[in-house]
Amino acid sequence: MFIELLAAAADAPVKNKFGFWEAMNQGGVIAWSIFIVLAIMSVGSFYILITKWLEQQRIFNQYKAVRTSFWRTATLREGAGKLDKNSAWRQLVDDGLAAEDQHGKMTDSLEAHDWLHGSLARSESSINAKLAGGLPFLASVGATAPFVGLLGTVIGIYRALINIGLAGSASIDKVAGPVGEALIMTAIGLLVAVPAVLAYNWLQSRNKRIAELLSGFSTDVLANINSRGAVKPAMMTATSTQQAGKAAATAPARPAMPGATTGATTTTPPRP
Repeated sequence: MFIELLAAAADAPVKNKFGFWEAMNQGGVIAWSIFIVLAIMSVGSFYILITKWLEQQRIFNQYKAVRTSFWRTATLREGAGKLDKNSAWRQLVDDGLAAEDQHGKMTDSLEAHDWLHGSLARSESSINAKLAGGLPFLASVGATAPFVGLLGTVIGIYRALINIGLAGSASIDKVAGPVGEALIMTAIGLLVAVPAVLAYNWLQSRNKRIAELLSGFSTDVLANINSRGAVKPAMMTATSTQQAGKAAATAPARPAMPGATTGATTTTPPRP
């Protein structure tokens, strides 16, 4: 009976004293505080990434409606009615029309072009500023998260040295916990920082593309207002381009005139 009890005790799994939660518990309040700060940074980064991506994608999808239907209308006011009420493109059109109405009420010699251009530029700046909201947080996380993790690393190594000094020997049970905590904090800091930096660069590049589209659309709106609706951009879609190419390919060839050059050969009529 005693031998069976010894065998059962030998077969019992040994509790791991050097796991993640064990290392964090050994770190105490400081380790958990740093871990919570890094967790907040990570959650905030992914929240900004998802919300900004949805906002940018909505603007790109709305631009398709601008290309297909907006410039086919007779007036800007009619075209604005076909755009989403809260879209960036609708905001530019509304601000341009409002600036046109405001200029008619002015009594000074300010030119209409300058006033409209300034109003549309101000509208573009407000849209770009809204799109850039949240990106400074990503940049801050990417720059500071490794150092926050490094703080946990330094504290963990310091605790390991203190345990070594108190024990008088560098035994594994005195060093493994604090050193493991230190390495975990370094890894968590890098895992938080790298996605934040990648998200910042990707969202920033998409914002630059949106700014280019907004600038071009603002220029077209300004030209349309100044020309009283006479100037509109040529909206060539892929379908219309293919149809134009097919029409040019199937067009009948003109008959060659006597003495005309065909390729590299010149035909001269014979003398009588």
